[in-house]
Amino acid sequence: MNRRPTITDVARAAGVSVATVSKAINDRDGVSATTHAHVLRVVAELGYESSLVATSMRRGRTNVIGVLVAEFEPFALQLLQGVSSALQDTPYDVLAYAGTVSAGDHLGWERRSLSRLGGTLIDGAILVTPSTMPQNASVPIVAVDPHTGPDGPASVAVHNVDGARAATEHLIGLGHRRIAHLRGRSDLESAHQREAGYRAALEEAGIPVDPALILEGGYRAASATVGARALLELTDRPTAVFAANDLTALEMIRVAAEHGLSTPRDLSVVGFDDIPDAAAGAPALTTVRQPLTDMGGAAVRVLLSMLSGGEPEHIRMRAELIVRGSTAVFPRSLADS
Repeated sequence: MNRRPTITDVARAAGVSVATVSKAINDRDGVSATTHAHVLRVVAELGYESSLVATSMRRGRTNVIGVLVAEFEPFALQLLQGVSSALQDTPYDVLAYAGTVSAGDHLGWERRSLSRLGGTLIDGAILVTPSTMPQNASVPIVAVDPHTGPDGPASVAVHNVDGARAATEHLIGLGHRRIAHLRGRSDLESAHQREAGYRAALEEAGIPVDPALILEGGYRAASATVGARALLELTDRPTAVFAANDLTALEMIRVAAEHGLSTPRDLSVVGFDDIPDAAAGAPALTTVRQPLTDMGGAAVRVLLSMLSGGEPEHIRMRAELIVRGSTAVFPRSLADS
């Protein structure tokens, strides 16, 4: 059969009426267990698919969970793996949707994405790093790393302040005092929390916070380039950098090499997230690990609970410092002696 099979084709192949096929695929009463199983076998053999929108309107549900992201970058992809794993052995499928890959102004991508999908294509949504939270959404929502922190709807995040403090304390423990910070997106609470952890570690060590050493990184490699170059062109440049995520940390290492500096001999660098590229670099990146797949799984558990009538939850997970090859003792001579 070259054309797309119809419900009439299924009925003809199964030797039953169209009404019987409709009842079987929609799990309605009036069909014996034997006939139900027979119809579903024919459906599978023919590759018949009913309209998801039409089915959802009849059932009032779709059995699909939406994962809504701004773009398919490493952070979101690892979360998606966790979501997919957690939905195995459940009746739910997953629909991944990126809201900022098209041309134009993407402010409010979260609201637009939900308006396109909610109620007809998905039963609930996991929003990844939303900068605004849609009000009066048509489906339950769990936000991962939201801009509002724990005060908004259901959410999953890590203890960003503690993770950033651990990263900065690691550099201080290696003897660094000129420690810069490439901060993250100004519209996300996680970025403010990581800067707060950086500042707290310096203050606790009695090291004055130098505003000249805190520049924009923006969570993207492209947005970190200017800040990274500016740090290295300072008269008294930093000996170490804590970047708010791994993408900007890796860009910091690249820009350092561009300036003839070796990591970690001339510059120690720490990131945040522990994306796959962090361990694959040369040197491998010291970073603060977010349990991204576990966070995706936690978001699923909260959302499924809400779909069953449960209350929204706010889950905070531990961030773990992972020491690799991008950090070293300063001054270097101490390590060589």
